[in-house]
Amino acid sequence: MAFASLTIALAACDNMANQAKLNPYELPYGSQLRWPVMPPPNTVARDQPLKAPPAPPITVALLERGKQRYDINCAPCHSRIGDGNGIIVQRGFPRPPSYYNETLRNASNQHFYDVITHGHGVMFSYADRVEAADRWAVVAYIRALQASAAATPADVPAGELSALQ
Repeated sequence: MAFASLTIALAACDNMANQAKLNPYELPYGSQLRWPVMPPPNTVARDQPLKAPPAPPITVALLERGKQRYDINCAPCHSRIGDGNGIIVQRGFPRPPSYYNETLRNASNQHFYDVITHGHGVMFSYADRVEAADRWAVVAYIRALQASAAATPADVPAGELSALQ
């Protein structure tokens, strides 16, 4: 009985080894190699840097969207006013830089976009959490925060100054 089982097992293995199959990098019968081999359309190589979409024009709707996305994703660490003293920092997380320091005031918009996309220091990437268009909205809102910190009452239109007091 054992001999019969062993014979059947060996016969089955031989059939698997000799069956028709394609070896790695072997073309199917009848196909031709087109050189250079191009990737399928709309694919991105794993390590290829993604190109940022162009920054949209600044509008009130863009700033409102930026504020909404900022409050959700950025304010826990950077605080709602951008001074770097968010609720997470108050509980022991490392403090991010204030948006009002000279280095970040002079940083390009692309720098902020890249930091949101790739992360920086302790901050991890938000590329999978914040869409590209929303990243530009957040950058516009950060610039609005920076501009508001340096504003004076003389910058407010006369008709709206009474509403602030």
